[in-house]
Amino acid sequence: MRMLVLGGTVFLSRAVAEEAVGRGHDVVCAARGVSGSVPGGAALVRWDRGEELPAELAELRPDAVVDVARIPSHVRRAVAGFPGAHWTFVSTISVYGDVATAGGTPDTLPLLDPIEDDLNPAAGSETYGGMKVACENIVRDGTRSAVVLRPGLVVGPGDPSGRFAYWPARFAEAAADGRPVIVPEPVDQPVQVIDVRDLAAWVVDAAEQRLEGVFDAVGPPVPRSELLAQIAAGTGTMPQLAPVPAETLTAHDVAAWSGPRSLPLWIDDPGWSGFLAHDPAPAHAAGLRTRPVGETARDTLRWILETPDARVTGLTRPEELELLTEVHPWASPAAR
Repeated sequence: MRMLVLGGTVFLSRAVAEEAVGRGHDVVCAARGVSGSVPGGAALVRWDRGEELPAELAELRPDAVVDVARIPSHVRRAVAGFPGAHWTFVSTISVYGDVATAGGTPDTLPLLDPIEDDLNPAAGSETYGGMKVACENIVRDGTRSAVVLRPGLVVGPGDPSGRFAYWPARFAEAAADGRPVIVPEPVDQPVQVIDVRDLAAWVVDAAEQRLEGVFDAVGPPVPRSELLAQIAAGTGTMPQLAPVPAETLTAHDVAAWSGPRSLPLWIDDPGWSGFLAHDPAPAHAAGLRTRPVGETARDTLRWILETPDARVTGLTRPEELELLTEVHPWASPAAR
């Protein structure tokens, strides 16, 4: 099968290209080529998607196309170039207008209104989600056959966001210095992740099988306490955990979700309780297989230790230890 991967140099799209090459497919990656390299065995055709399709791509007749784009005009241009291929479009659970309902599926949750214009995806989750809705519509309306996969948190080695990486890295630091790790309350808030390698394998499966429909590409939702326990087991660490109420964290300028001085994977708004609690059953019935979180944590920690520029985002360890002495005096060295 000839597969065209729109991207192929970073994280998920690169993992898809690598998986497809490993299965013996003829893989062409279309990218600017400035963010990284394509896997060995894949061909690179340079394409800035803000420009017209280059002649080398226009002559290509792929059997399958994989796209992870979030800019409507980019998807519109690509669909016009390859309408006869089977498309796998990787969207996001951010397309849903209901973030409170746990156990939702594509058949039960309402979508945001589509945003057809090219806006800045970083402007907010509704802007990002609305543009992804528009991209989904372009793919389904303009191609012969397509499947739309909506993942939540995609994690694992190579993750440029550094969110999941925070926890195995922090557990390793805590194992070295013997001090506790702050975890946000409620400790049993649901969390849902999917390893990038599992998602990539399913993307290639979908292309091979010409799978059609819409699926939430998610792993099983688990309480945060269980997720952290699996991370500890996978990395061979057993740090002492120091639960801290959300209001205390906010009062000390600790941010939720991602970014500097944050506790990643924590959502401080109870109205978002369903965001990381989608029903994984339809996707698993359609062939998705997910590995244990502990395995992902183990491999992510190895990647962090072996990669000088691996990104880990969140509270620094000095920031956390300073906060610990303020909110948990028993956790300070003097009290031990």
